[in-house]
Amino acid sequence: MTSAPLPPNSQTPTIGVFDSGFGGLTVLRALAERLPQARYAFVGDTARLPYGSKSRRTIARYAVQSAQFLVREQGAEFLVIACNTASALALDAIQDAVPVPVLGVIQPGAQAARAASHSGDVLVIATDATVHSHAYSAACQALGLRAIEKACPLLVPLVEEGWTSHPVTSEVIEVYLNELRAQAASAGFRPDTLVLGCTHYPLIRPLIEQAVTPGVRVIDSAESTAETALAMFGSHFAPALPGQKPELHFYATDSIEKFERLGSHFLGRPVGKVHLIDLGG
Repeated sequence: MTSAPLPPNSQTPTIGVFDSGFGGLTVLRALAERLPQARYAFVGDTARLPYGSKSRRTIARYAVQSAQFLVREQGAEFLVIACNTASALALDAIQDAVPVPVLGVIQPGAQAARAASHSGDVLVIATDATVHSHAYSAACQALGLRAIEKACPLLVPLVEEGWTSHPVTSEVIEVYLNELRAQAASAGFRPDTLVLGCTHYPLIRPLIEQAVTPGVRVIDSAESTAETALAMFGSHFAPALPGQKPELHFYATDSIEKFERLGSHFLGRPVGKVHLIDLGG
C-alpha cells in the first residue's frame, strides 16, 4: 500500500468515504450538505471495479484495504461505505478490521422506507450484484417490511454516459418499473415506496419520480445515509459557520482523469485534484 499526501493537521474529525468507483460521490455530496464543517477523504477503488463480478471474499479484501487506508493513512475517525455491493457483502469484515464507527448505505435506506411506507410493501431498484445479495430484502424484512428487488443494469452506464435527462433513459426506467409493478401485482403487493439502491440513481431521480405510480414515495439511500451519519457523528463536530465549505480530499486507484471528469456530475461541484494510490492486489 503506497502512501498518499496526508491532509493538513486539524482538530476537525475526518469522515472517510469509500466506493468501488465514483457513484458514492452522491453520498459524499449529501454528507457535505449536512456536515460542511467536516473534513472528508474519499477513496474510489476504480482499478478493481466492478465489485459485482467478484466473490464475497475478494470484495471484503478490497473493501478492507480501502477502509484501512482511510483510517491509518488519512486519519478517518468515522467511515461511510458509499457502495451498495460492499455494504451488502463486506460490512461485517470492514467493521472487524477498523477501530472506528462504520456506516453502510443499505440499513439507512431500509429504515427510511420503514418510516415512509404505510402499506409495508416496498420496491427496490439496484444493480445485479446488490439484488443478488438480497441485502435490501433482508434489511426490510427485519423492519417488518415486504420488499421486491429488481436489477436495472442499464441505468449505471446511462448515467455515466451523461444521459441523466435523455428520453432513452426515461424509456428504460419506464420498462423496468412496468416489469417491477407487474411482479408486485402478481405477488399481491401494494407498494407505496421505492428505494433507490444504487448511488448512481440520485442523478436520475427526477426521471424516476416522473415514472413511478402516483403516491409512491422515492427513497434516496444516499440522502438517508447522510441523515443517519448526521445523527451518529454530528455531535463530534463544532457547529457549522455560515457559508462554510467542506474540506474534500480525493483518492483513486486508477483512471483519475475519468474520476476528475465525471466526478463533478455526481458531487455537484468540481472535484479538483485526485491523488492516485495503490492499495495492493
